[in-house]
Amino acid sequence: MKVGPAGIETISGAMKRPKKQNGHSHGNYLVATHRVAPSANPNCQRVYSFDADRYERTSQPSADELKARARFAAVRAMVAERADDLSHISSDQAAFIAQKDTAGGKTTMRAYLWMVCGAEYDAEHQG
Repeated sequence: MKVGPAGIETISGAMKRPKKQNGHSHGNYLVATHRVAPSANPNCQRVYSFDADRYERTSQPSADELKARARFAAVRAMVAERADDLSHISSDQAAFIAQKDTAGGKTTMRAYLWMVCGAEYDAEHQG
């Protein structure tokens, strides 16, 4: 939201969400968007209203999606464990600094750990 002397100038994002009570939703979504791309159209602010069930899934997750979820959960746990493991910290920091300024190098330690742990997971679960 951008506020000026006359009040709200622009707003972007969810302005209202349905309230969930006793297993069902009351109300709807109210979402605002603000276009920042250059255009001749003076109307850059839009507001949309969606039903409460707009974002509910209508199909079962596929096998590939379930595998991706399992990989994400496992790698996330590996990253959390490795970040706290004192035996890896100094070697991980040195390896991170060595690759940081290379083409395609990870710029944060967390991203580097995700790359390393993801590669370890993929090597263990080949096939």
